[in-house]
Amino acid sequence: MKKLDKIFYKGKTIKVAKKLLGKILVHKIDKLELMGRIVEVEAYVGDIDKACHCYNNRYTDRTKVMFGPPGYAYVYLIYGMYHCMNIVTEEEGQGAAVLIRALEPIAGLEEMALNRYKKALALLNNRQLKNLTNGPGKLCSALNITKDNYGDDLTGDRLFIVDDSYKSFDIGVSKRINIDYAEEAKEFEWRFFIKGNAYVSR
Repeated sequence: MKKLDKIFYKGKTIKVAKKLLGKILVHKIDKLELMGRIVEVEAYVGDIDKACHCYNNRYTDRTKVMFGPPGYAYVYLIYGMYHCMNIVTEEEGQGAAVLIRALEPIAGLEEMALNRYKKALALLNNRQLKNLTNGPGKLCSALNITKDNYGDDLTGDRLFIVDDSYKSFDIGVSKRINIDYAEEAKEFEWRFFIKGNAYVSR
């Protein structure tokens, strides 16, 4: 498996979002590696996108990493309790990112079960197994991705993405989810997912 480099993340956000599908997100904690295949993403582009946290060049302590170089993690908290992980894209100064919406768990499932449900993997029912990583807050909980990962270099050795050459899938396209406030931007078809994968959020 090959780790993605900075050139990969430097591309246009829509293209990077689609290319991220099928890649594997890895969170390395001590000697443990929690891994999941990316099966659903959403693109956010500050220049034209009222759903983007840095729309209209909104530069704050929270959004500053989005204006930095590509290939870094933008992690934020929603509803005061759920973390969401984004990947900074495009040229430095642009303000754009891809939200990781869902993963298919691959490795470290025992630890993921403990992180999500505080119980052993063998004790999970079918519904809990399906819900392990099928949403942005769920996957961050399962992989223990928190605000401590804000600004992580995704070409480093803690939080990173690898390519195992998996390409046997079709890409679905739709509007993004839960952005009714975003006026015309709520109509942008910037959600991409692997068709037929059981871990796609909806």
